Amino acid sequence: LFPGTLAGVIDLAVDWMTDLKEGVCLSAFWYSHEQCCWTSNETTFDDRDKCPQWQKWSELLVSQSEGASAYILNYFLYIMWALCFAFLAVSLVRVFAPYACGSGIPEIKTILSGFIIRGYLGKWTLLIKTVTLVLVVSSGLSLGKEGPLVHVACCCGNFFSSLFSKYSKNEGKRREVLSAAAAAGVSVAFGAPIGGVLFSLEEVSYYFPLKTLWRSFFAALVAAFTLRSINPFGNSRLVLFYVEYHTPWYMAELFPFILLGVFGGLWGTLFIRCNIAWCRRRKTTRLGKYPVLEVIVITAITAIIAYPNPYTRRSTSELISELFNDCGALESSQLCDYINDPNMTRPVDDIPDRPAGPGVYTAMWQLALALVFKIVITIFTFGMKIPSGLFIPSMAVGAMAGRMVGIGVEQLAYHHHDWIIFRNWCRPGADCVTPGLYAMVGAAACLGGVTRMTVSLVVIMFELTGGLEYIVPLMAAAVTSKWVADAFGKEGIYEAHIHLNGYPFLDVKDEFTHRTLATDVMRPRRGEAPLSVLTQDSMTVEDVETLIKETDYNGFPVVVSKDSERLIGFAQRRELILAIKNARQRQDGVVSNSIVYFTEDPPELPPNSPHPLKLRRILNLSPFTVTDHTPMETVVDIFRKLGLRQCLVTRSGRLLGIITKKDVLRHMAQMANQDPESIMFN
Repeated sequence: LFPGTLAGVIDLAVDWMTDLKEGVCLSAFWYSHEQCCWTSNETTFDDRDKCPQWQKWSELLVSQSEGASAYILNYFLYIMWALCFAFLAVSLVRVFAPYACGSGIPEIKTILSGFIIRGYLGKWTLLIKTVTLVLVVSSGLSLGKEGPLVHVACCCGNFFSSLFSKYSKNEGKRREVLSAAAAAGVSVAFGAPIGGVLFSLEEVSYYFPLKTLWRSFFAALVAAFTLRSINPFGNSRLVLFYVEYHTPWYMAELFPFILLGVFGGLWGTLFIRCNIAWCRRRKTTRLGKYPVLEVIVITAITAIIAYPNPYTRRSTSELISELFNDCGALESSQLCDYINDPNMTRPVDDIPDRPAGPGVYTAMWQLALALVFKIVITIFTFGMKIPSGLFIPSMAVGAMAGRMVGIGVEQLAYHHHDWIIFRNWCRPGADCVTPGLYAMVGAAACLGGVTRMTVSLVVIMFELTGGLEYIVPLMAAAVTSKWVADAFGKEGIYEAHIHLNGYPFLDVKDEFTHRTLATDVMRPRRGEAPLSVLTQDSMTVEDVETLIKETDYNGFPVVVSKDSERLIGFAQRRELILAIKNARQRQDGVVSNSIVYFTEDPPELPPNSPHPLKLRRILNLSPFTVTDHTPMETVVDIFRKLGLRQCLVTRSGRLLGIITKKDVLRHMAQMANQDPESIMFN
């Protein structure tokens, strides 16, 4: 319910604030352009966007709507509003919630794999991410709200699971809730409940049991239903770019569809390489010290270049919506400016292919410029210190390329319908090519090239378009783009960012085939200092505090004694600190030389000795252990399937060492002939 409501509020706010850059509604300033003209009686069919209640800034301030001075004033105010929104967003992120930046999907993948990033799913992050998401999308930057909505939904999931002890105490259960939350996030982002569940399964989740599958489906369904009842776009659809096509596609069209797949794969590879190089530069040079300045500069460049071109001026979702659209009889867009046959006596809904008019040619070069601009600017935008999703810009790049290919094929078929490829299916006066379908296939191909999704991508796209008969073109494009992109590098953008940030993430898709044993990987190695351990009944509180102060480990194995080294359990560092602190506050007579007992019942103490500290209740009595001769292949599998952070190595009950997730990752890098120290863990 909560992500659905938040998504509805975000959609409505973005709609209003995007229009605020161009003008204001006089009858009620909280109306967007479209809502403002709904109530007006003075709108005509041709000028459906113009109504006296809606005034551009130039009309309001200098009472001019045309001419150079009005254009310059509108241009200037557009840039000012964009800068104002972006500055506010980056300041909020910087001051209140540094974790609210980026898309959030790489971090959620890492969290679901068993690594804890404290505060990443906290209440502040939720609040600031929701507010700044509205600001950055409205500022016209080349980013989307779809990725961050997954993060927002996961924050909601984390908040609700902390209210119930069944989930807050159990890490595994909490991760299942987060998987369902990720599904709900995609469900409201695209209006695709099934696509959301598959996205969670394919991209985000690490461990996805069957019961989580239907619970995620239920969560996604409720989220989509909530958004539908809010109805943010007023068209009873969950997304702005919902379309329906009525013409079938033909076998010969698979060739351009596959070409679009190749384009998507190449763009995905180019984007990942350039974006990672730029982000690495940001991390290692002085550029990273000025996040606010960087956002301001990129916003200024975006706004200055975007305003003159009508395709980049509007919000990216509206652009995609127009590119997906089929040209009906009632369309007023430039892309539909075809030359009509005056003596056409066909029904209105089935308009035959027509020669392109001047508007289409203008639109073609404007789209070409917009495509180049989007490709370049998105590389620099993704990864700045503001919430930024990647789905919408990638889809826009693909949709622009696809629409241009579609118009090309359509004109080719119209002017050369006697060619052998067109002769069978494209008679003169028939409606054979739908350029909007090419835009949709291109969008799927580019999104697949960047994220390497396949199944969930195709399902999301056909839930968007309601067209089951276009599954084959979508599958062809998605698979081609994945193959082409995989030829240049196996990592999708999210995995690449995980590696760049140095998160300890074991990719489920990687194979580990080397014949090494646990004893080769465990610490301590020969010649290193022995393992830091606690004993069950011979250490004082002071000894334990010293050990905690001198080391920064996450927890300590507990053994019977330093000599026998028989393992009893594992104590978490955080719980040890809390237990000692609480015991001192409660004044149970615990002092620095009190003995710490991890046994069930401590022995009788002499009458004058200090009160003992019993810590049996914080001891994990069944820590995960493997023997020293366990093959590393099995150990890696255990780490993956259970999302472990550490595993103890024993031989016939005696503790030998410990393997952490970071040791496993270093070992895997070493086996792949990389420098194990080059994997930095922040």
